[in-house]
Amino acid sequence: MAETRSNNVEELDPVWQQIRDEAREAIAQEPLLGGLLHGTILHHCTLESALAYRIALKLGSGEMSEQILREIADTCYAEDPELGIAARADLVAVHDRDPACHRQLEPLIYFKGFQALQAHRIAHRLWQKGLRDFAYFLQMRVSEMFGIDIHPAARIGKGLMIDHGHSIVIGETAVVGDNVSILHAVTLGGTGKCEGDRHPKIGDGVLIGAGAKVLGNITVGKCSRIASGSVVLRDVPPRSTVAGVPAKVVGEAGCSQPSVNMNQLLGGM
Repeated sequence: MAETRSNNVEELDPVWQQIRDEAREAIAQEPLLGGLLHGTILHHCTLESALAYRIALKLGSGEMSEQILREIADTCYAEDPELGIAARADLVAVHDRDPACHRQLEPLIYFKGFQALQAHRIAHRLWQKGLRDFAYFLQMRVSEMFGIDIHPAARIGKGLMIDHGHSIVIGETAVVGDNVSILHAVTLGGTGKCEGDRHPKIGDGVLIGAGAKVLGNITVGKCSRIASGSVVLRDVPPRSTVAGVPAKVVGEAGCSQPSVNMNQLLGGM
């Protein structure tokens, strides 16, 4: 009966169907992974249930049990369907943009950038509900487990790819648009001790290269590129490329969707 029910769900959810099919193929090729893939994927009827299980498994500790974390995540997914929609968009983004990702199950099982982002989405939901200590707890555990520190108040759009994910920092009042790609060691931070709105606003379709630092309450226009290692302290015009310390406009973005194209080479270099 359980398998029949999940098949019905799969017919309405092609992303989840693809993940389950890939899990079965992986077990057939590597049977020793059966326990992991059954527990994480095939025992669940929905992607939301699998995500709640995975988040709880990774972040549970002696301070907060896996069971409590899973109940919290399940409640958030039940209350806010947008969380599941965003997770699917994130999965597709990683699969489409990361050449090291060959199956949609890989971010769910192996990629800490994707897992940390889904945990942040739960923390953000808790923050919105006024459960701020729970939200801070999740932020702390994500930082400890994944090396990614995203304040639970930060607002992040759908279809975000965090590549590698190591040493990502996103501050409290940061806003990240839809279909953005962020590489490792990126900081979206403030510039001092002032409170209030003090972090960057990243437009849709932006590509932020590895090690870039975007600081202060500035706007990065949609479909722009920030070169690796740059320090951005001023607004970035839409559809442009900035590079350097401090960053300056060095040309156009080079294509209509930099975050999807993932071309990080500067023209003429």
